[in-house]
Amino acid sequence: MNSKYIAEDKLLILEITEEIDHHQAEKIRRKADDEITKFMPRKVILDFKDVTFMDSAGIGMVLGRYKMINMIGGKLEMENVSVPLKKIFDMSGITQICPIIS
Repeated sequence: MNSKYIAEDKLLILEITEEIDHHQAEKIRRKADDEITKFMPRKVILDFKDVTFMDSAGIGMVLGRYKMINMIGGKLEMENVSVPLKKIFDMSGITQICPIIS
């Protein structure tokens, strides 16, 4: 996972570069939590551009990051979500609390 912080906008972009299964979700969680704690952003964007597979661990990873950023008064959004991932997010209800912006 790569991250980019834009200080003037207090925006943290987390580019997920691997498939999201149980093993990878834990690594992504730790890295994302470290970055959120470090920068305390107003907005976090999860970029799923390079993700072609995600299981239920990915849903938990997104929900956990939503709760974390929400506790500090921030907002979580998702971008570059493929059609299969969008179906998973829609069925789980995540899109009702974390919008897909592109």
